Amino acid sequence: MIVDNLKPPYYAVIFTTTLSDDTEGYYEMAEKMDNLAKEQDGYLGVESTRSNVGITVSYWESLDAIVRWKNNVEHIEARNIGREKWYKKYQLRICKVEREYGFEKG
Repeated sequence: MIVDNLKPPYYAVIFTTTLSDDTEGYYEMAEKMDNLAKEQDGYLGVESTRSNVGITVSYWESLDAIVRWKNNVEHIEARNIGREKWYKKYQLRICKVEREYGFEKG
């Protein structure tokens, strides 16, 4: 699903991953984190695709909201398990979105 109701400026957290061979519990935890993120103040939406390379882009009102999400206890626990078990590699980027546009075939 493409998030298309956002009004710049806002922030995007781009989380790109390569999974290890041991993905037991990963998809359940990813769903749990998606649901938990939706409950956080400042959360605006998410777009995600998971295959050989997973890309999740979450949208936030502010850098403070991103820091609060980073410091969420359950999120910290999931991140630690991910580092130990699920990820071969990940990269996280935080961007300020100042302009956007889109297209939808009617």
